[in-house]
Amino acid sequence: MLSFRVEAREAEEAKRWADTLGVDRSELLREALRRHLDRLASETDAGRWNSLPLDEGERSLADIADWGPGRRLVGLGNRCSAVRSGLR
Repeated sequence: MLSFRVEAREAEEAKRWADTLGVDRSELLREALRRHLDRLASETDAGRWNSLPLDEGERSLADIADWGPGRRLVGLGNRCSAVRSGLR
């Protein structure tokens, strides 16, 4: 549980938004705090990305992404093959 003080203007604005959105003021503040903490955490994502390179399985997904929208999978029995759209 947290308890903190804010300026009267900010408290009034929070109440006004909570009323407008039809939520409790506490819910509004919880959501605002959650979003702010997520944003702060995302600021270190690039560093973590560089320090933990993708493994072979994760890199193989990049090959699939490189197929792009011009290809699709067509089932052939128990096999699937990539073919260009419109070509059979």
